[in-house]
Amino acid sequence: MQRLLLALVFALCSGAALAAINLNTATKDELVALPGIGPAKAQAILDYRNAHGAFKSVEELKDVKGIGAKRFEKLKGEFTVVGTSVKTSTGSAEKAAGTPQRSAKGEVTVAAKQGVAAGGKP
Repeated sequence: MQRLLLALVFALCSGAALAAINLNTATKDELVALPGIGPAKAQAILDYRNAHGAFKSVEELKDVKGIGAKRFEKLKGEFTVVGTSVKTSTGSAEKAAGTPQRSAKGEVTVAAKQGVAAGGKP
């Protein structure tokens, strides 16, 4: 029984160690934990993500300053890209125009009330 439990724990731990890191959600600490990625390169990846939005593919990592072809080839298996769908906001033109937003029950939202308090039309 102990051997089975030990084998199960080992399998779970080794599976976690082999899991790819999502470029779209990775923290600086997760990136620094990878071989060949130091604090500066990790920050460059985060800066690129902040400037350009979510990574669409792992290959986009080559566009990050300091990630050359050799480093990319060594790292590409360490990464995955999940959550790249672009969500469009319906009603963004209405929000920009200052139209009050209403909930499903027809109540005016806090943002709309603040617009009225600031002199906007209800």
